[in-house]
Amino acid sequence: MHAPVPYLSFGGNQYEYRDDLKMLYRKFPKLDRDLSILGFGCMRLPAVEGQQFAGTIDEPKTTGMIRYAIDHGVNYIDTAYPYHNGQSEPVVGRALGEGYREKVYLATKLPSWEIGSREDMDRILDEQLARLNTDHIDFYLVHGLRKEFWENLSQQGVLEFLDDAIADGRIRYPAFSFHDNLPLFREIVDAYDWMFAQIQYNYMDENYQAGTEGLRYAVERGLGIVVMEPLRGGLLAKDAPAIRGILDSAPARRTPAEWGLRWVWDHPEITVVLSGMSTIDQVTGNIACAEQGRPGSLSREEHAVIGQVRDTFNSRVKIPCTGCRYCMPCKNGVDIPGCFDFYNQAHIYDAKEESGGIYSWVFSGIVGGIPGYASCCLECGECEERCPQGLSIREGLRDVAAYFGK
Repeated sequence: MHAPVPYLSFGGNQYEYRDDLKMLYRKFPKLDRDLSILGFGCMRLPAVEGQQFAGTIDEPKTTGMIRYAIDHGVNYIDTAYPYHNGQSEPVVGRALGEGYREKVYLATKLPSWEIGSREDMDRILDEQLARLNTDHIDFYLVHGLRKEFWENLSQQGVLEFLDDAIADGRIRYPAFSFHDNLPLFREIVDAYDWMFAQIQYNYMDENYQAGTEGLRYAVERGLGIVVMEPLRGGLLAKDAPAIRGILDSAPARRTPAEWGLRWVWDHPEITVVLSGMSTIDQVTGNIACAEQGRPGSLSREEHAVIGQVRDTFNSRVKIPCTGCRYCMPCKNGVDIPGCFDFYNQAHIYDAKEESGGIYSWVFSGIVGGIPGYASCCLECGECEERCPQGLSIREGLRDVAAYFGK
């Protein structure tokens, strides 16, 4: 395919191009060109050593990884306005230079929480076009929709904005990503002529947010499906001691990450599975895994293995919150189900550091402006009166605050 080039050298290892790897492709219902089943997510790009917390991107490594993926058939690149503190879009734009932009569908997102007017939408889109060094965005997503964002954007005329941006050529196809409950998902699906919905979906999240029911609802109405968090932010890729014996005795030898990706790809309704790749080993491994990602290719025995893993993880839940959100809103801004979810994840996957880092960022108030930490609880008890599970919410929040710190 290509002769080896300098940017394929990472950490002393030389990564050769392989002619034997064959990317698989699937269709969106409303799109002529097929899309690679593996999409490159640009939220977890490699950081400069010692600057991981600041999110400073190692641009030479990132450029090599993105171009290697494209040269091996990946044609969907996904970034967003806030990723890496605003650094992702400019770095991706430069990585897509030298002819690579023409080889891919480029997706980025309108930051829902930043919008106070219609003018904000146009200003941000124009800024993104400049950052990405392109005259159009192929897939433009309304980012991270939840109830309060959707209500505000609707009032500000987001659908008219999308119509205008399509008409003037700045974007090609509209879409949305989603983080709320199923009824809102259905409402948004029915509100506009979307190209696709981007949802969180993996073998632990079949009934989370939009879930399987939402996935099928969108497909029945002609939308494509792009999956984010197929490995739950990397948690399902961990070599967790609790599941090691199950995987060691499985009928097929795969890494935890390969089991997770193959489960998502097994669904014929899903077109693209996004992976936020941080190393060249993840890129090469995911591309090799994608070669096997045909729908319906997992056997009954292999699905049983994943079922065992799921049951094992679920048995490690500390706080049995169902995420119904009847306890919300909290008058002091605590995201009660969210706090319990990160606390549970830390124990389920032996991942205190990973879950704690995301917990600290998500509930810091960066998105939405109001901190939502467990330590913000004033112990008024109103949430417990509304909880249909009868959970001791105040005690649980004290445990979360003690575990992750204040």
